[in-house]
Amino acid sequence: MVAIKQKVQELGESLVAAPLHEQVKERIVERITSGAWVAGDVLPPETDLATMLGVSYGTIRRAMGDLTHEGIVMRRRRTGTVVTGRMPNHTLSRFYKYFRLQTSDGRLITTLARVKNVNRRDSTDHECERLKLSEDNREVHELLRVREAEGKPIMVDNFIIPVARVPDFPQVSDEAPELIFKWLLSEHHIQLGAVLEKLTARLASDLEKQLLGKPEEHALALLDIDALALDTLNEPLLIMRHAALTEEHCYVNEMR
Repeated sequence: MVAIKQKVQELGESLVAAPLHEQVKERIVERITSGAWVAGDVLPPETDLATMLGVSYGTIRRAMGDLTHEGIVMRRRRTGTVVTGRMPNHTLSRFYKYFRLQTSDGRLITTLARVKNVNRRDSTDHECERLKLSEDNREVHELLRVREAEGKPIMVDNFIIPVARVPDFPQVSDEAPELIFKWLLSEHHIQLGAVLEKLTARLASDLEKQLLGKPEEHALALLDIDALALDTLNEPLLIMRHAALTEEHCYVNEMR
């Protein structure tokens, strides 16, 4: 058991202390997802990027090579390196920083998650079964958030986290971490191993309409994303439920 814990800790530390070219790559991706550089924009020359980011030319070359391979940017003769508008590869590392939303016209976006409530309660029978909880350890933390894009609420987030796995999850809204998986990694050395998602469409509840700023008397369709996160030992880590508006945004999952 000690050896397993040490291995998981080593994996977590290796993810946090990513190689320099990976850190540079993430900084460039963050600028693209934030809208600082949009589809069709020509990036500065690599020598200028190296100066901007305070790294060597070789580091920039390697980071840009990875981004080109992933399809985030492309090289055009006589033009330079152009942003393609494609989403970043959906590896598990993206769950630490991004959610896969974009506008209906294909523009990448970032979201701001606002915590509405954190509470501790007994799990339902269904939650208990999915999380493999025992009758003596049924308690869970429940986190309710609203995601905003460009100042508008577009998604309701609900996280169900076993108390037995994370007893110290903050119970004050202002202290709840925005990046759940990053917090689990840094505070508990618990690394994400897999995410199982199920997508359906359904009508919004009255509470969801209220959180999303929609009239309660009108029917409202939502994209429902129900996910179970597993750790590196393939044990249930937490349940995620996302209910998203689809009038102006869509959920993207690209496989390569």
